[in-house]
Amino acid sequence: MPSSLVLIGAGEFAQIACEYFDHDSGYDVVAFSVERDHLVERSLANRPVVAYETLEAHYRPDEVELFVAIPASQLNRLRTRFYQDAKRRGYRFATYVSSRAFVWRNAEIGENSFIFEGNVIQPFVRVGNNCILWSGNHVGHRTVLEDNVFIASHAVVSGYCEIGAGSFVGVNATFNDHVKVAPDNVIGAGALVTRDTEPGRIYVGSPAHAVPGRSSLDVKL
Repeated sequence: MPSSLVLIGAGEFAQIACEYFDHDSGYDVVAFSVERDHLVERSLANRPVVAYETLEAHYRPDEVELFVAIPASQLNRLRTRFYQDAKRRGYRFATYVSSRAFVWRNAEIGENSFIFEGNVIQPFVRVGNNCILWSGNHVGHRTVLEDNVFIASHAVVSGYCEIGAGSFVGVNATFNDHVKVAPDNVIGAGALVTRDTEPGRIYVGSPAHAVPGRSSLDVKL
């Protein structure tokens, strides 16, 4: 029997996640949940939308699993806040890996992560908790993606890299072997990262350089 799943969120990513879980997983999406202040519609995709503050009254932690279907908003902090709060409340989390992704047998993928189609995840890769890999990325051997990372489409992460916690990687970004991306970085679209980075910075260009005087938290995602 499919496992029952509640999606946290009701935006575009939540609706996309519903499609993928419905048609390419062993989960049955039974509801959506948002904070009471954002509870506008009581139904979405023919499922109920319930207040997050009273989630246990509708779906107990022993009855369902959750997936926090929130994208990179606030440099991944919004998704991380819900993930950590629901974990404290005793909920378990689903991870989705597309049947059309290539994931080598000994790669490790954490909870509340979402791997879209076309991703290539090579041997000995470790993907942390609460990570999103949109379509068509390459993650090279021995690379580590720390928790709460978001990688947009068609990035190439070479072998032995580290992508720091909370970072956002834009489309078509490229990373040389052995590069260490610090926590809370924003790597701009098309950037070529050839050396280690500093925490909380924005990197753009080829080769990539930090944007002077700006923090990654200044970027609206």
